[in-house]
Amino acid sequence: MEGKKLYVGNLPYSTNESQLSELFSSYGEVVSAKIIENKGFGFVEMGTSEEAQAALDALNDTEFDGRTMRIDEARPMQPRRDFGGNRSGGFGGSSGGFNRRRF
Repeated sequence: MEGKKLYVGNLPYSTNESQLSELFSSYGEVVSAKIIENKGFGFVEMGTSEEAQAALDALNDTEFDGRTMRIDEARPMQPRRDFGGNRSGGFGGSSGGFNRRRF
């Protein structure tokens, strides 16, 4: 494993960051634990990639508070696409949208 940051999915919505941190602390230093509210997932950054791998190996597909966690190496966030397939946000702007010519 290259990275130290883990994606933790299928969490109960009631899980808080301190619970997540405590769960992963058995496998090494928890640098940060972040819950994405009302989404059922979060991210944990471990001190080293070896600690992250140990936590992944031990906790993936195990039950936490009645749900089976899915753990994987976190991937970098990708730019979002708007409805027109453009990478820019919003509706239109200088790189897309409506192009009206006035005569």
